Amino acid sequence: MELYITELSKYIITLFIALYTLECFLVFRYQDEERRSAGYTRQNILMFLVHFSCFLVICFETGKPEYLLFYALQQILLFATIVLFRMIYPKGNRLIINNMCMLLSVSFVILSRLSFERAIKQFFIVTVSVVTGMLIPYFIRKLKFLKELTWIYAVAGIAALGVVLILGTATHGSKISYSVAGVTFQPSEFVKIIFVFFLAGALCESPGFLRVALTAAAAGVHVIILVASRDLGSALIFFVVYVLMVFIATGNPLYLLLGSAGGCGAAVLAYQFFTHVQVRVQAWRDPFSCIDDAGYQITQSLFAISSGGWFGMGLFRGTPDSIPFVDADFIFSAVAEELGILFSMCVILICISCFIMFMNISMRLQDKFYQLIAFGLGVTYIFQVFLTVGGGTKFIPMTGVTLPLVSYGGSSVLTTLVMFFIIEGLYIIRQEEDARHVKKKKKRRRAEYKKFEEGPETEEEE
Repeated sequence: MELYITELSKYIITLFIALYTLECFLVFRYQDEERRSAGYTRQNILMFLVHFSCFLVICFETGKPEYLLFYALQQILLFATIVLFRMIYPKGNRLIINNMCMLLSVSFVILSRLSFERAIKQFFIVTVSVVTGMLIPYFIRKLKFLKELTWIYAVAGIAALGVVLILGTATHGSKISYSVAGVTFQPSEFVKIIFVFFLAGALCESPGFLRVALTAAAAGVHVIILVASRDLGSALIFFVVYVLMVFIATGNPLYLLLGSAGGCGAAVLAYQFFTHVQVRVQAWRDPFSCIDDAGYQITQSLFAISSGGWFGMGLFRGTPDSIPFVDADFIFSAVAEELGILFSMCVILICISCFIMFMNISMRLQDKFYQLIAFGLGVTYIFQVFLTVGGGTKFIPMTGVTLPLVSYGGSSVLTTLVMFFIIEGLYIIRQEEDARHVKKKKKRRRAEYKKFEEGPETEEEE
C-alpha cells in the first residue's frame, strides 16, 4: 500500500507544483492586484495540496506521529502568514508572499526528510523571522530618512565583516560566522541588505565619476574583507551587485565593461593565490578524476540528480544523505533526486517569477532610492539562486552558497525573509505613488473641465 501511495504521489505532487508555477506567470497578464486575485487563490490551494501530499508520503514512509504534528504546525504558520499579511497590508503583493510560503513549504518537506531535528530548528527560525518581518513593510513606508544614512550603512557593513575576519570561527577553511551566547551568526548574509541600501543611497542622485569612485572604494573594502575571510561566494555576490547597480544608476555601459574586466582579472588572481579555488575548479572541470577527494560532492550531486529522473524516486526512496552538506549547499540535488527534475525546475521557475516581480516593482517606483533598493535586492536574490543551482549541477564551480528559503541555515532564511518583506514595503509605496498620481491626474482634469465651462460665460460678459 505504501509503495502505491509513494509511486502515485510523485505524479500528483509534480502536477500540483506545475500548476502552481503556471499561475506564477499568468498573474503578469494583469497590472492590478484585484484582477490577479483569482490566480492567487488558486496558488494558495495548490500550495497546500503540494504540502499535504508530500507530508502524507512522509507519514506513510516513517509511520511516526511526530511528523503529523509537525505538518499541522507548518500549516498553521503558512496559513497565518498568508491571511495576516493580507489583513495587515491589503495593498501588498500576494505573489511574493505566496512564493515565499511555497518555497518555505518545500524547505520543510525536504529538511524533514533529511533531518527531522534540523527541520524543527528551521521551523522555529522561520516563525520568529516571519513575525519580525511583518513589521518591516510598515517601517519601510514610515521611515523617510533611510537614504540619509548612506555612509552609516557602509561603516556598519565593513565593521560587521571585520569582526568576523578577526574573531570569527573558521568553517571548512573560511571565516564566515561567529557565535554570541551560543547563537551562531553569519554577518555576510545580513550585510548583503545593508550593502544594497548603501549603494542605493550613494547612487540615487545623479552619480558622477567622483561619487562612483568613492562608492567603489567602499564596496572594494567589503569585497577584500570577504576575500581575506575566504568567503569567496559572498564576495562574488557583493561584486556583481555593485557592478550592476552602478550600471543601472548611471546608464553608462563603460562601468559594466570595466566591472566585467575587473571581475575576470579577480577570478584569475583568486585561482592563482587560493588553493581551495584551484581544488573547486579542478572538481568542476573533471570531478570524476578526483571522485574520492575534491570531486566527491559534485559527483554525488550529479548521481542524485540523474537517478531522480523526471518525477523523482519518491520521498525516502533516494540516498541524498550520501552528499556532504546536502541540507545546505546541495539541497537542490536532494529535491531533484526524490521529487524529480520537473519539480526542481518548477522551484527554479518560482524563484524566477519572484525576480521578475522584483524588477517590475523596481521599474515602476518613482523614487530612485527605492528603485535601486528593489533592483539590488532582486539581483542579490536571483544571483544566489544561480550560484547554488549552477554549482550543484556542475554548470559553474561550487561556491558554497545556499538556496534562499530552501536550504538549511538560520542567517540565510532570516535574511531572505527580510528581503522579501522589504520588497513588499516598496510595493506598497509604489501603490501609494500610483494612487497619488491618479488623484493628481483627476484633479487636473477637473480643473481643465471647469476652466473649459467658464470660458464661454466670460466671453458673453465681455
